[in-house]
Amino acid sequence: MTIIPLNQIQAVLFDLDGTLIETDDQAVSRLERRLRPFLQAHAPQTARWLMMKAETPGNALITLLDWLHLDLPLMGFTDGLRRRRGVYPAPEFQLIAGVEEMLLALAPHYPLALVTTRSRYHIDQFLLRFPQLADVFTTTCGLQDTRRLKPHPEPLYLAADRLGVPITQCLMVGDTTMDVLAGRRAQAWSAAVLCGFGERAELSRAGAHFILDSTAELTARLLPA
Repeated sequence: MTIIPLNQIQAVLFDLDGTLIETDDQAVSRLERRLRPFLQAHAPQTARWLMMKAETPGNALITLLDWLHLDLPLMGFTDGLRRRRGVYPAPEFQLIAGVEEMLLALAPHYPLALVTTRSRYHIDQFLLRFPQLADVFTTTCGLQDTRRLKPHPEPLYLAADRLGVPITQCLMVGDTTMDVLAGRRAQAWSAAVLCGFGERAELSRAGAHFILDSTAELTARLLPA
């Protein structure tokens, strides 16, 4: 685990699913139930592995649709891909325990950004679902904002540019290897959390500078007493 000097962090970028809201573990649980009659005790590990392997091709397909200018006509299809991953619609969004308090605590000290592969519609619905967080994020970057998606660093570059902070002074916080890889490729600091999709060993191998059990623990890391 890397000890990051706090003066090196001037802004924080957050993934959404599995980092701020509880969706990724729900997706794994749903797939696990379907696999259990066939795989028995191996179902949980296999379900998590399959969902993780599906993330990169899914993001690549959405990037291709955008490049072909088919992303808007096929938005229903791409949203369907997310539903298959267990990424549920806005009315079912549930904040991870302690996340609201963490965001409200960090916002006076750091500019915050939301960096997600969700569509602009979902971002807006998330902020409407939790109006107490509407003013927390200085900027948000979603599906329609960049040509390429995580693990490519382009969304992180855009967020940092909008915040007016060098990317090397940004901390990317996410729950998957895609988030960690995007952060490292952008030359940002990278924090991984275990409250979503990823597991400690794979997040460490991907290059996370530090790993937290929950995103809520970020308050203690960035605002030490």
